[in-house]
Amino acid sequence: MDGLTAVVTGGTRGIGRQVARAFAEEGTNVALCGRDADAVDETVADIEDAGGSAVGLRADVRDEFDVERLMETAARFENDGIDIVVANAGIYHGAPGETPLTAEPYAAFDDTFRTNCRGVFTTIRESLPHLTENARIVVPTGGIGHKTKAGYGSYAVSKAGAEAVVRGFSAEIDRPVMGLDPGVVATEMMNGEGRDPEEITDMFVWAVTDAEDVNGEIVGLKQWRQATR
Repeated sequence: MDGLTAVVTGGTRGIGRQVARAFAEEGTNVALCGRDADAVDETVADIEDAGGSAVGLRADVRDEFDVERLMETAARFENDGIDIVVANAGIYHGAPGETPLTAEPYAAFDDTFRTNCRGVFTTIRESLPHLTENARIVVPTGGIGHKTKAGYGSYAVSKAGAEAVVRGFSAEIDRPVMGLDPGVVATEMMNGEGRDPEEITDMFVWAVTDAEDVNGEIVGLKQWRQATR
C-alpha cells in the first residue's frame, strides 16, 4: 500500500476515520471527506501528526459535484490517479432498531437512501475516470442489508441497495468491487454499540491488498477470518 492513493468518504468519524488512519500508517496517501469542514481538518491533522500523508475536503456524497471535485483532488494528490476507493459515508436517522418503515417520514427515507445508496453509486461513478489499472473499490455494508429484521427502516433498504450497486458495477467495470460486512461496529451512528472500529481495520487493509479474486461479493467477518488464517 506504500505510495498508493486512497479515497475514503465519510472519513472523519467511525469506521471511515479508523480506515483512513490505518491506510496512512501503511504508507498510503489518503484523500478523505466529510460534511463538517472542522472535522475534516482535524482528521487530516491527526493523520499528519502521526507521520501520514492526507488531504481532506468538505464534501457531501449526496452532491455529485462535490464528489467529482473530491476525486479530481485525490487523483492529483502526490501521484496520478486513484488506487483505492472506500465508499464509506453513511447516515442513520433515529435510534438503531427503532425506525420501522411503517412510521418512517418520507424526508428521512429519501435522505438515508440518497446518502447510503446513491452516495455509493456517485462515489464509484465519479472515481471511474481516475482509477489506476490495479485499483480496487470497497463498500462497507451490513447484515441488515440482506437479513430480515424489524425496526431498521430505510437504513436496511439503503444497505440492500448499496449491495446491489456493488454487484452492478462489478459486472460492468474491469476493476474489482466488493462489499465488506464488518458486523455491528461501535460508531456514533450505532449509538456506540458493537466492535471498536479499530478492531476491523485489518479487514479493510486485507480487502485492498490480498483479496485479489473477490469481485461482486459481500465478505463478512467469518469469510475474512477464514481467508486470513
